[in-house]
Amino acid sequence: MRALALFASHTLAWGQAAPEPGPLPGARAAGRGRLRFWGLDVYDAALWVTPGFRQSAFAFHAFVLELDYLRAFSGADIARRSITEMRRTGGFSEQQAAQWQAALGKLLPDVRPGDRITGIHQPGQGAAFAFNGKRLGEIRDAQFSSLFFGIWLSPNTSEPGLREALLAGAPA
Repeated sequence: MRALALFASHTLAWGQAAPEPGPLPGARAAGRGRLRFWGLDVYDAALWVTPGFRQSAFAFHAFVLELDYLRAFSGADIARRSITEMRRTGGFSEQQAAQWQAALGKLLPDVRPGDRITGIHQPGQGAAFAFNGKRLGEIRDAQFSSLFFGIWLSPNTSEPGLREALLAGAPA
């Protein structure tokens, strides 16, 4: 897949100036923020958007979201929590939830402080993922991708402050 070429060419480092990311020509940093939960630092997040990106229509645009972990978590826990958070962003069946959680559980590794998971939203196609710059795979389901990235970008997110920080440089 074209978008996965991003992972072979480079990774986006925290605080780095916006590169020319191959399959996302002209992408630029929109914002970044830190997720804290009960006073604990969980991860730093950065959003890279393509020209024309609009907050109100994020699901219709290609973008890259990076999570730089500051704590250790199992891939299974990340998959479970993702499904819980996705429920805030839109409705889906229990069958879909089970399928998506299983797919995420197979795809996502355990993380330790310093590890990075990168996701590319491919509108109308699905999501591609990398771990520390190496391709993990993809989930080819447009609804999954919109709801998954909605965890951070939807107005219904459980973390509105982080959403605001990530979208700070993107037009409404």
